[in-house]
Amino acid sequence: MLNALVIGNATSTLKHESMTGRKLLIVQPLGPGNRGADGDPVLTVDTFGAGIGDYVMISSDGKYTAGIIGQRATPVRWSVVGIIDSAKSRTQSAE
Repeated sequence: MLNALVIGNATSTLKHESMTGRKLLIVQPLGPGNRGADGDPVLTVDTFGAGIGDYVMISSDGKYTAGIIGQRATPVRWSVVGIIDSAKSRTQSAE
């Protein structure tokens, strides 16, 4: 599980059937203490309603992703597993 910052939305007119009706976000994984980028941005599936500027937790756990998608066979790698309260994320980064 990683902390990340939502930096954009993604849309697609042609996608795998398991992704139909799913919200896609572009997120930037963050380093320790939410300070700075840690790698390249990734595409995630979101079922929590996160938006641009929100801090989120993302996971590449296939069992969790298959559970939220409802299909075992899906090309989805990353999914949002929670939205981080921004006040707490600022407190954590100050420690």
